[in-house]
Amino acid sequence: MLRSARIRSWLIGLGLSALVLSGVALGQGRGWWNRYPPRFAQPNAPSNDLFAFCRILYESVRTERSGYGWNTDYPYSDINFMTRFSQLTSARIRRDGDGAPEHVVVTLLDDTIFEYPFAFMSDVGTVGFSPSEVERLRDYLLRGGTLYVDDFWGEAAWEHWKREIHKVLPQSDYPIVDVPLDHVVFRTFYTIRKIPQIPSIHYWRRSGGRSTSERGLETAEPHFRGIFDDHGRLMVLMTHNTDIADGWEREAEDDEYFYRFSLKAYPVGINIVLYAMTH
Repeated sequence: MLRSARIRSWLIGLGLSALVLSGVALGQGRGWWNRYPPRFAQPNAPSNDLFAFCRILYESVRTERSGYGWNTDYPYSDINFMTRFSQLTSARIRRDGDGAPEHVVVTLLDDTIFEYPFAFMSDVGTVGFSPSEVERLRDYLLRGGTLYVDDFWGEAAWEHWKREIHKVLPQSDYPIVDVPLDHVVFRTFYTIRKIPQIPSIHYWRRSGGRSTSERGLETAEPHFRGIFDDHGRLMVLMTHNTDIADGWEREAEDDEYFYRFSLKAYPVGINIVLYAMTH
């Protein structure tokens, strides 16, 4: 396993070799998103200090172009991220009986959500929280959980997500703010100096590799926003107008996409997870 001191500066020779050597293997077996049923967390799963990628299953109440709801980029973004996380840091991950990364899916009403300090949601411009889910997510966040949401584009998706998350955390007490680049989350492990705009691989190919903004001028600027608790801890982290998780999921499908985007996507995710596990 690579030690953090050896890779903290993201030395290209070391970082690329770790990713390239196993990239093809991770990319095998892909299929359409709806071929993969959710891998639910098991009740009474043992609680330990091993990291497991936890994705939240939710109901979509509106549609977004090129969006699939809760399982956007599932399951290979989750699997690939856990593998890279174990390779590029000294952290250990949960594995199943076959040695594969033990990623999980939970609903907000599952008691098992409290076993996971980090939770992920994709395509949140489509989410609709029930009153029970609002209460449970608020409880999860205020008790120390961290939620990272990704891959939603444009003002309509942003406004919808903002309304939903402010049902959970009222705007008057928990405003959404742009997280400055000097915040510790941008230097927890890697130093991130710019928020990368990562398009879906399908959009990038349709553009002939010339564009990263999926909605033209409307989505030209990517954002990293957050909601802090009363003690200054980031409870909710949001990457808007960018698809960080596609950089994880699609890493083995195209060499140019890998070098241009996956190498920027992993540092963002690794920093967020390490922040969640240490704050």
